Amino acid sequence: MTYRSPVTGRPLVADTPHSLAAPGERWPVVDGIPYLRTDSEGLVAVALDHLDAGCPDDALVALLTDQDAWWSGPATDLGELKQLVRERDTLSLRAAMALLRMGPVADYFVHRWSDPTYMAGLALVEAHWRQPGAAFELACGIGHYLRELTAHGVACVGADVVFSKCWLAKHWVAPKADYVVFDAAALWPVETQTFDLVACHDAFYFLPDQPRIARLLRDAVAPAGVLAVSHLHNAAVSGGAMGPARASSEWAALFPDAVVYDERELRRALLASGAPVSTRWSDDPAIEAWSIVEADGSEARPLTGGLAMPAADAVLQPNPLLDGDTPHWPSDRYRAEYGEASTWLTDSGDAARNRRILDLPARW
Repeated sequence: MTYRSPVTGRPLVADTPHSLAAPGERWPVVDGIPYLRTDSEGLVAVALDHLDAGCPDDALVALLTDQDAWWSGPATDLGELKQLVRERDTLSLRAAMALLRMGPVADYFVHRWSDPTYMAGLALVEAHWRQPGAAFELACGIGHYLRELTAHGVACVGADVVFSKCWLAKHWVAPKADYVVFDAAALWPVETQTFDLVACHDAFYFLPDQPRIARLLRDAVAPAGVLAVSHLHNAAVSGGAMGPARASSEWAALFPDAVVYDERELRRALLASGAPVSTRWSDDPAIEAWSIVEADGSEARPLTGGLAMPAADAVLQPNPLLDGDTPHWPSDRYRAEYGEASTWLTDSGDAARNRRILDLPARW
């Protein structure tokens, strides 16, 4: 894929095996991941210096210190990052995130395979599946959705503003995908590309300049393709939203042509092997979040398999949040956000559907 400058929009070409360049600018490529953050000029320079000196691991350590602007957790430790880089071929995903000091974010990522928001997102994409050849996910995190898509033969590009998340995805979760690091507020390096499936899961609500980003996501959809955006918080939800939220009328203005789902309906359909039934935007206080698709002429199909279920040859393991029938929550916040909607709390129905057993990565 040809990426474009996040500053000028000009095509970037490989001037060395470890960098991309356009007239007057140069960007590092570390472990195969282009780092194109416009607000990190100092880190770009440090990484390039290490790469040009033949020290790729030092460049990797430098980029692993990076975080997003709203991070409020602890700073990384240089010694721990060097250990992570040195032992990256043997460490578990959980150990890697501990060395990155990801804190509550690590809880979210390591247990996402059974969280209700993730299940709704899978159901959303599967319900409007059109055999995509190529997919792009903005704010891809550590690649949960990309793992499922690449397993179904989809060529994927994942983008995130945090290098370490893309790096974890590449090495532990979804190695078959390509990754690029950039800030959604800048020019998009993929802006001239189109994809059969474009997605943003459980992330759109905190992105800046949402009207612009909605337009760019829509522009990236190829003819007859699908845009899927999941977990849009309802400002009117009883008890208050668990993240940045909008009124239904505001979401409707951003996505006026969307097919809209209450996420509870997506999970119901997944558990019942049925087709989800769409709804309308409303300020119903019982709705925590919506998910939407934009897909011309698309009708939801029954969730009998595909992304909604593990592959037939998957090695399924007991959900690590369960000890027998007793849940073990990683934190009070995790329980508050996901506990009520967690489908694995009941032992009724198909254990793979309700996520009492899981297809976890080999080095989970």
